[in-house]
Amino acid sequence: MLRRLLRILLALVALGFLGYGLAANWDETTTALAAMSPWAVLGAFAAVLLGQFLMLLAWREILAGLGTRVPVRIAGRIMFVGQLGKYIPGAVWAYAAMMDLGRDHGSPPRRTFATISLGLVINLGVAISIAAATLGTLEAVREAWYLVLLVPAIIVCLHPKVLTWGLNLALRLARKEPLESVLPGRTVVVAVAWTALGWLVYGVHIWLVAGSSDLYLIATGAYAFAWATGILTVVVPAGVGVREGALVLVLGPVIGTPAALAVAIVSRLAFTLADVAAAGIAFLLGRQAPSSAPAYADQNGSGSTALTPDRNLSGSPEA
Repeated sequence: MLRRLLRILLALVALGFLGYGLAANWDETTTALAAMSPWAVLGAFAAVLLGQFLMLLAWREILAGLGTRVPVRIAGRIMFVGQLGKYIPGAVWAYAAMMDLGRDHGSPPRRTFATISLGLVINLGVAISIAAATLGTLEAVREAWYLVLLVPAIIVCLHPKVLTWGLNLALRLARKEPLESVLPGRTVVVAVAWTALGWLVYGVHIWLVAGSSDLYLIATGAYAFAWATGILTVVVPAGVGVREGALVLVLGPVIGTPAALAVAIVSRLAFTLADVAAAGIAFLLGRQAPSSAPAYADQNGSGSTALTPDRNLSGSPEA
């Protein structure tokens, strides 16, 4: 109970700082919000949805590499519905929900746990790499140069032997059985490629609402930096307040603090709505799967294999 109260308090502090900045620039920020094109805001929402889909493909690739291949709609149900738990204070809720949903579709909890963890490591590594590559000339980012040191560490951790050791250690700490297979190197490469493409699409949503045609690279790096900062602040649910503050820190010197605050507000709104929309769509599509869905999921022999791993529920090849 004390830890949960601490997390809530820290989230409120982060939101308080953001609220203070918003109040101090209220007129300019509301003017910047009013000046945004509705089409730009709609395009930002669409870009976030597309980026989330690309991240889903990366996540599904990791899950398949560990032994559970499912159709995209089932992977979406596990990931998108489960990750709504990130909005609840505490780091365990999204993990618990996704592991439970994964079990419903034939993925052992340890495998889903490993997929979530590895997906997070890859996301963090790609985000920091993009931020370092695009924002090296900005003073605000140079002050956080130490984050770049995480990149080589993450690359080392993605080596199959190191990766297996690290994940099995985490599973032991979580009192789960160890992995029964090593993630193939090809799977890591494909997952990194999908993740990088997803981040490039995420950059579009900041670029659109920032309203400057020559800021795409900075917009992409700014959001990657802000997301990495928020995710590393593990005590704050979904990085609320922290992510927006980091985004304003990077974009403020470039487009002005009021405009950066407006971008941060629209970005958070777009991601929140996209999270809900993606979860709703995935839930409805996932319900199309019959109750025998777990039969086709496991490729490692820990469950039934009534259907082949690369075929969907109707028997046709999965796209």
